[in-house]
Amino acid sequence: MCIDFHVHAYADEIAERAMRRLATTADIKAYTSGKIVDTRKHLSDNKIDYGVLLPIATKPSQETTINNWAIEHNNGNIISFGTIHPDSTQLDFELERIAEAGLTGIKLHPAYQGHYMFEDCMQRIYKKCGELGLMVTLHMGFDPVSERIMHAMPCDLAQMAEKYPETTFIGAHMGGMNNWERVLYYMHGAENVYYDTAFISAFMRPGLFEEMVEAIGEDKILFGSDLPWSASITELDFIRDSKISEEAKRKICGENAARLLSKDKRFS
Repeated sequence: MCIDFHVHAYADEIAERAMRRLATTADIKAYTSGKIVDTRKHLSDNKIDYGVLLPIATKPSQETTINNWAIEHNNGNIISFGTIHPDSTQLDFELERIAEAGLTGIKLHPAYQGHYMFEDCMQRIYKKCGELGLMVTLHMGFDPVSERIMHAMPCDLAQMAEKYPETTFIGAHMGGMNNWERVLYYMHGAENVYYDTAFISAFMRPGLFEEMVEAIGEDKILFGSDLPWSASITELDFIRDSKISEEAKRKICGENAARLLSKDKRFS
């Protein structure tokens, strides 16, 4: 089984505009149109069994609409997470609605949402998600939208994971894009933290991924691509070509994700 734990898509009516803006900001090419139908096809064409959809509410007013859309598309080869904004006035209600709809997690992007991951408004999300059994995926480290200020760093993830042991955290981009030595320094023994491999293949120095697998453990790493900003097959081949065991590759490419997603009826 192969599960891409980090994919993005947008509602059809905003996909073209969103993709154009993001591609310009990051100065990168896209591998899909950003629409859900194209995302499903990309996964299928590359023999990826499932993609975990990670929507982001950049304003509190977007939460309900985005989560409705995510719930609608939580079927077939798409496994939807929900989202919440740190400034939400209906946080408990919306997170409860996400859980009741059968979604298994949420996505937060501190830079896009304008908050540091250690702020109180973020911590109330972690606490509630722990109570509801919702995973929390966080963008970690560098992002082109905020080149000089990084809103979520490995030291922050280590602190929050210790403070909220009932919450399962997923540190995107191997726990900190372009800050992987800090991940190696801070992130040891955190049982409730996992790491996805989204968009790392073009940026990691040779041998670093293998070092991280050894330090973090093969059971804690999830294949992710950051589709449409990197092709699923590109990041998958990076894992398959790495100098780790075949058992570790099987775990990273799908087995670890299937275990985390066990509440989803497709994995029960």
